[in-house]
Amino acid sequence: MKALWMPARLFAAALLGMGLGIAHAGDADANSAASLRARYGVVQDQLRHNQFQRPLHMDSSELPGGVTGDIYALIDYPFATAGAALNKPAHWCDILSLHLNTKYCRASTARQGSILKVNIGKKHDQPLDEAYPVEFAYRVAAQTPNYLQVKLNADEGPLSTRNYRIMLEAIPLEDGRTFIHLSYSYAYGLVGRLAMQAYLGTIGSGKMGFTVVGKQSNGQPLHVGGMRGVVERNTMRYYLAIEAFLGALSAPPQARFEKRIHDWFAAVERYPRQLHEMEQREYLDMKRKESLRQQVDILATRG
Repeated sequence: MKALWMPARLFAAALLGMGLGIAHAGDADANSAASLRARYGVVQDQLRHNQFQRPLHMDSSELPGGVTGDIYALIDYPFATAGAALNKPAHWCDILSLHLNTKYCRASTARQGSILKVNIGKKHDQPLDEAYPVEFAYRVAAQTPNYLQVKLNADEGPLSTRNYRIMLEAIPLEDGRTFIHLSYSYAYGLVGRLAMQAYLGTIGSGKMGFTVVGKQSNGQPLHVGGMRGVVERNTMRYYLAIEAFLGALSAPPQARFEKRIHDWFAAVERYPRQLHEMEQREYLDMKRKESLRQQVDILATRG
């Protein structure tokens, strides 16, 4: 597999940039509508007052051998709209594909259920056979008129990473908006840890997350770095991808792809210190090429 021939440091950068992650779902009670509604009550103040200039609260944590990120946010879409859009595997490919490092995503049905075939690569145009394939099992774990929970699980990833878990849950609010919780995590072994350390010590050394952990000598905020910084950057990228996907639903079907990629890039650039990686033209050209390549692949498969 050509992706494994990439220098470990460079592929770690792609892996960390993808931040595939997903969540410690816990037992059913921990992820129930009542639990999420209680969490909404707890984070009210953080949703109103934060550095993001939007109703959003972020958490992140790092333990030996793994990282986790969580976002709690209000989105300006009714639950009926958001729930219907976020419970389909093909729509999750539209969301994941907005990320810089997602080179390919296709939903299909296997004997064991729905799966997402995803390829992770570098933050620039790249041949598909040089990207690393990751297969997510997709499942709607709960769906009622007042609650949605979606899970994506992948047992293995590149560079000895494993146990990728993505989870989204949502509830309706009385004001017509929707409260969501997006969570992701993954674990890594020795090879992955060494590659990540090499990346964070070189080309990733100047990158930061969003959480303020202190003050610099000049009095400016000191933001978290390291693996927590990685998790936080990608938590935001995926949240913004969900927003861009939902926002594009108002456009005619043939215009939705262009609206998604324009809106996602514009949203990311609101946080340049953390999220800026390339110029708009480069990003748009890359995503158009990837979309065309995927369409050709689908047609070839059907043929």
